[in-house]
Amino acid sequence: MTQPTDLTLADARNALRDRKISSVELTQAHLDAMEKARALNCFVAETPVQALAMAKASDVRLAKGEGGVLEGLPLGIKDLYATKGVHTQACSHILDKFRPEYESTVTAQLWRDGAVMLGKLNMDEFAMGSSNETSYYGPVASPWLPPKWTEDNARSALASDKRGLLVPGGSSGGSASAVAARLCLGATASDTGGSIRQPAAFTGTVGIKPTYGRCSRWGMVAFASSLDQAGPIARTVRDCAIMLGSMAGYDPKDTTSVDAPVPDYEKSVGASIRGKKIGIPKEYRIEGMPAEIDRLWQQGIAWLKAAGAEIVDISLPHTKTALPAYYIVAPAEASSNLARYDGVRYGLRVPGRDISDMYEQTRAKGFGKEVRRRIMIGTYVLSAGYYDAYYVRAQKIRTLIKRDFELAYASGVDAILTPATPSAAFGIGEKGSADPVEMYLNDVFTVTVNMAGLPGLAVPAGYTADGLPLGLQLIGRPFDEETLFSLAEVIEQSAGRVTLPKPWWN
Repeated sequence: MTQPTDLTLADARNALRDRKISSVELTQAHLDAMEKARALNCFVAETPVQALAMAKASDVRLAKGEGGVLEGLPLGIKDLYATKGVHTQACSHILDKFRPEYESTVTAQLWRDGAVMLGKLNMDEFAMGSSNETSYYGPVASPWLPPKWTEDNARSALASDKRGLLVPGGSSGGSASAVAARLCLGATASDTGGSIRQPAAFTGTVGIKPTYGRCSRWGMVAFASSLDQAGPIARTVRDCAIMLGSMAGYDPKDTTSVDAPVPDYEKSVGASIRGKKIGIPKEYRIEGMPAEIDRLWQQGIAWLKAAGAEIVDISLPHTKTALPAYYIVAPAEASSNLARYDGVRYGLRVPGRDISDMYEQTRAKGFGKEVRRRIMIGTYVLSAGYYDAYYVRAQKIRTLIKRDFELAYASGVDAILTPATPSAAFGIGEKGSADPVEMYLNDVFTVTVNMAGLPGLAVPAGYTADGLPLGLQLIGRPFDEETLFSLAEVIEQSAGRVTLPKPWWN
């Protein structure tokens, strides 16, 4: 018998409308699943009382034949989004006990459309990370078992320090893990250099980073303001399309928000892709790329070609410079954004001899190692004598990266297909402790999209020889998320829906 938590978001929506299940029943089933899965560390704050109250209100509206597009559907919210009166700390100690008196625009729109909030999801501190290991609240474990591990091995590791269990990716690791573990029907996430697409690829879920400006950033804790973008992670392409339709839209409170109509994304799911021209960039065939990643890419090309798409080789010559340029631009913006956290107005305050000492003590205790590292890098590249040598040069490279994509699309290309990640998920504690650059390389296929402000979608497309999920990435024209959804649906149907892990953690 199908359990309520096994339903996709679209199936649950239909079941609620047909009165086959109530929102209270659906929400309670997810709350029960969350309780049993606490060892995965997906949620940093649970809101069961609020969730059931929202579900009851949804049931009243549904009984009247009313309600929004997400009416009664339980979702998880990344801890980056301000939620009025509810824990919002970006998983950092420096925002200790912060509960805002306002609601982010994206979450306000979800509640407007009837969604139910289950709680706040774990993430890398201030969204800085690729594995969800930098959170003040500890690492998140993926629901996927490591190769050759038994359930007993995994439960033992889960009960200790989680080392060896698989990371769910980052920074939106809590979002991806919760969706893959069936703890919520979908989740909000955010993407600065790949933090939606990489965790989606690692966990067999679907994630889309929309065009920069498509979703409001108002009420989101800032990392790098010119790169950050909100988006959803869900189980299927259709589920992502439904969520993005609610999350997207113009917001006058956000000066980077674009005043453009929001299409009915769900209508594009299943649309014909015949005649679409798909670009294959030669620069994404990086040295040392695993053979199984290349095979997956070739399989994706074959699926799109069989569905009527035209495949063309293209060049994005400045791809090789994207990663180093990103790790100058992003830390520089983070250094500026995080200067506001000083212990004076809210969050953590560590006493000092005077106000300067208080600033130093608070920031030293409040920020984790990775955040401190990026603040230091950002401060360095913005300092006198280095600004022109590093930051200005990185911004020039960014312009060239954007130009590469513009030329490709001007040639008639409708979308670009690439791998989503250079490997499958790795183990907790396996990377980054000695050499952070090793961790940064996980973003090699994704950062170009943020640097150019384009939409990018990760969709499950296959498995490694050890049975771990792998994803492909689709990159679209500005504000053409619809084409990505239609292409992703072809890949999803061709590859077959991912069979998510059974709950060995219970």
